[in-house]
Amino acid sequence: MAGNSQRRNRRTSNKKGATVGSGGKRRRGLEGKGPTPPAEMRKGHVKQRVANARAKAATRRPAPRRGGPKGTNELVVGRNPVVEALREGVPANTLYVQQFIDNDERVREALQLAAERGGINLMEAPRPELDRMTNGLNHQGLVLQVPPYDYAHPEDLLDGAADEGEDPLIVALDGVTDPRNLGAVVRSVSAFGGHGVVVPERRAAGMTAGAWKTSAGTAARTPVARATNLTRALESYQKAGLTVVGLAADGEVELHELEVLDGPVVIVVGSEGKGLSRLVGETCDLRVRIPMPGGAESLNAGVAAGVVLYEASRRRA
Repeated sequence: MAGNSQRRNRRTSNKKGATVGSGGKRRRGLEGKGPTPPAEMRKGHVKQRVANARAKAATRRPAPRRGGPKGTNELVVGRNPVVEALREGVPANTLYVQQFIDNDERVREALQLAAERGGINLMEAPRPELDRMTNGLNHQGLVLQVPPYDYAHPEDLLDGAADEGEDPLIVALDGVTDPRNLGAVVRSVSAFGGHGVVVPERRAAGMTAGAWKTSAGTAARTPVARATNLTRALESYQKAGLTVVGLAADGEVELHELEVLDGPVVIVVGSEGKGLSRLVGETCDLRVRIPMPGGAESLNAGVAAGVVLYEASRRRA
């Protein structure tokens, strides 16, 4: 009987060595593997494929801009205008110089200023090419290319005031078409602690080279926002708690009586000839007039804005 049992054991076991126990493998196999990961992290899951596709698409498209679309490049033409633009720090990306140009003092200064600033490409071009670029204007062998201005969004001006822990002080221009007036307003806003300027997208002055020059470089640190619809932008400011004050020759309040300048406020300046447009005037919470004992009928936008900004700055001090 013993011999038969040994023979059966040999027939049922084909492995060599010890076979007793599982070495803990069965116990480990029964242990949990932790919580189930979300669908977006499970390999092969539909939601993971969708998430991967969205991530790839996001890397292919640029981040959204809050401001409006940029304009086109602008050309400053002529030796004196080019030198003045470079002196005043007008942004530029390319200085075109005519081949075989007479090398006078202005040409040398333009080349020196462009080289000192850095980031401006120097391009030599034949006269016919410069004639074509400038549509036949008298370029005198020097053409400066100014890149499109990067406008802010009206809400960005509120964010800037909040970052500084201050009540917003903003100027909005209604129907102002002279870039020099825009540049003067930007300069005043910078001088008196304002947080930016808002201009309409259409039928209004933009940040051209002329506006940059008049701002005397302050446009580099004072944002200019462009609004698709100025009335809606002002209404949005009102919802944010700002008082909209329009300047008008027949305003019901004189400047020295205005009590809101030490708080969050938008000062709206109209054109010298027509003043505030009807819709913008109706949107204003208050209309204020600047007393002028000398008898002048009106002030240009730059001067009017400067007077009110000075008063606001004095009260906030």
